Amino acid sequence: MSTLQEEINKRRTFAIISHPDAGKTTLTEKFLLYGGAINLAGSVKGKKTAKHAVSDWMEIEKERGISVTSSVLQFHYNDYCINILDTPGHQDFSEDTYRTLMAADSAVMVIDASKGVEAQTIKLFKVCLLRHIPIFTFINKMDREAKDPFELLDDIESVLGIDTCPVNWPIGSGKNFKGVYERDLGAITTFVAEGAGQREIETHLLQMDDPDTEKKIGSHYMAQLRDEIELLDGAGQELDMDLVRSGKLSPVFFGSALTNFGVETFLRHFLKMTLPPTPRVADTGIIDPVEEPFSAFVFKIQANMNKAHRDRIAFMRICSGKYEAGMEVNHIQGGKKIRLAQSTQMMAQERTIVDEAYAGDIIGVFDPGIFSIGDTLCAGNKKFQYEGIPTFAPEHFARVRQVDTMKRKQFIKGISQIAQEGAIQIFQEFNTGMEEIIVGVVGVLQFDVLMYRLQNEYNVEARLEQLPYEYIRWIENEDIDVAKIQGTSDMKRIKDLKDRPLLLFINSWSVGMVEERNPGLVLSEFGKN
Repeated sequence: MSTLQEEINKRRTFAIISHPDAGKTTLTEKFLLYGGAINLAGSVKGKKTAKHAVSDWMEIEKERGISVTSSVLQFHYNDYCINILDTPGHQDFSEDTYRTLMAADSAVMVIDASKGVEAQTIKLFKVCLLRHIPIFTFINKMDREAKDPFELLDDIESVLGIDTCPVNWPIGSGKNFKGVYERDLGAITTFVAEGAGQREIETHLLQMDDPDTEKKIGSHYMAQLRDEIELLDGAGQELDMDLVRSGKLSPVFFGSALTNFGVETFLRHFLKMTLPPTPRVADTGIIDPVEEPFSAFVFKIQANMNKAHRDRIAFMRICSGKYEAGMEVNHIQGGKKIRLAQSTQMMAQERTIVDEAYAGDIIGVFDPGIFSIGDTLCAGNKKFQYEGIPTFAPEHFARVRQVDTMKRKQFIKGISQIAQEGAIQIFQEFNTGMEEIIVGVVGVLQFDVLMYRLQNEYNVEARLEQLPYEYIRWIENEDIDVAKIQGTSDMKRIKDLKDRPLLLFINSWSVGMVEERNPGLVLSEFGKN
């Protein structure tokens, strides 16, 4: 029987981040293959006939071949219990990724070997940097023509501003990808790639001083490898785990997720290098994962994961202690005690009922409409609150109306539920009720997702009229008469669902002008959860 300490020590919880098409979802699936969680990897392309990636479960994701929502996947590998948070790569869904990173202890950054660091990687990386979380780099697609590995390292260091330390080193690329040199072993791992895309593969470990190694690898590649190892050993950064754990040094691995080159090697090293769940900061101080009773925070809400159930699931990151089915906890923001009767763990939308879970685990709890993103739950007499998750300011706005006036109820329900997930924000005209609904999103692709989901999940056809506003400001003053604010011609008064007043602007300079015209008015770029 494992103790609480032993169970928590087994946990590893990490997010996978990348630019779209760098191979993140494929890498996730290969991890699951090694953990025995799935038997056959799915194609992640948006073809009607293809198998779809396990982590892409929404219909729109399967049709388009992109990830638009973060998935939670748990599996076991050796003595570890691993929680993977697979995030959307597209920048239009960066808010969902940000919230997911709040629940992760470390991040795996996937980079396309032929492209190097791309725009979205920079944005997501900066989010990791803000949280000082350890970042592990997997340079993917070495089975295709790739940039020079030194150039790729330089790209990471100069663009992202983090030092790198290669744990293994590639020999060739594309058709001439021979395998990787394992620096800790001083040996070469080669792979038998035939038919390797969908299952574990055969590997061979070759010693550097074995005469057969030169025959198998080729004298040109061996000479090049020796020169590169000498350069790495002489001028490269040493693997300092304190720097890794503070997010200042990224261990780098080379491989190919599609053909399974280097995936298990990466997984093994990663699990040894990462720490089990560490203490988290709350408003009362540091919360220790082992010493304190159960506590968790909600980082994601998802409606209609299963069309048969038509329910809402609140995803919680357990930060301390042990969850037990039926336990009573304090819902801090709700100000009352609640019973967590039935929780699940996920393999994308596939559910398993769990009777117990530990710090580091992600559980999904049925939400009757009481939870919001950022809520804290804790057991015992000590009440505290984890730091909130900020709301991103929308940059695109549209007026949304249902086509069939008889479906008003479904329309309001659908748009409200999707808003509670945090994917969109909804506002109303300042002096009216829900007659006029204005939707704000961080990225325009969210509008497509909204329309698709209203039609497919709520059977509501809607029309969307894009508005010219690009800037939103919350009004901090509680005592101000919003109707009397001296505005500009491009300013619009609106309110959020909690009746808090906001201002929309077409031009950025109008914000400063309104502040000048209304002394004492305090405007903020961030909303409060």
